[in-house]
Amino acid sequence: MKILVLNGSPRLNGNTTAMVDAFAEGAREKGHEVNIIPVGQKKIGGCLGCEFCHTRGNGQCVQKDDMGEVYKELETADMLIFASPIYFFSITGQLQSAITRFYATGKPRKVSQTALFLSSGAPEVYNAVIQQYKNVIDYFEAEDKGIKMVYGKNNKSAAMLADMKTFGKSL
Repeated sequence: MKILVLNGSPRLNGNTTAMVDAFAEGAREKGHEVNIIPVGQKKIGGCLGCEFCHTRGNGQCVQKDDMGEVYKELETADMLIFASPIYFFSITGQLQSAITRFYATGKPRKVSQTALFLSSGAPEVYNAVIQQYKNVIDYFEAEDKGIKMVYGKNNKSAAMLADMKTFGKSL
């Protein structure tokens, strides 16, 4: 299976990246191909609402930025994972920008499974993000394979890293 992970963390060695890396290790051990795009490090603008993609662009966005890499990988991905730290009750702006740009292409053609990885400093900050995720996967008509949340001292803990690796192996 080809798995695409959109890591929204702007921190190269942050908690979300630790989750993603542990998951990827387990999934690769199982024989899956895992491509991690660090959208938190990319230059991706949010949707402009200009409708170019639907009027003259034939599903192509007018913006020429790093989102092209995401579009290319989405064409062949079987599973899509959204990963983000929680900043003020939301995913990062970088990941949100990438998600809004799905408007140009609509549903990914092959994605049939999804998952959500979230890290935060406190336990009661996830509800809005989980609802947004459910709305997106309902639109994609994809199967939710799991929501993984970690907070506080559990970030980067041996138990969390082992759990993420096991999750990767379970697919």
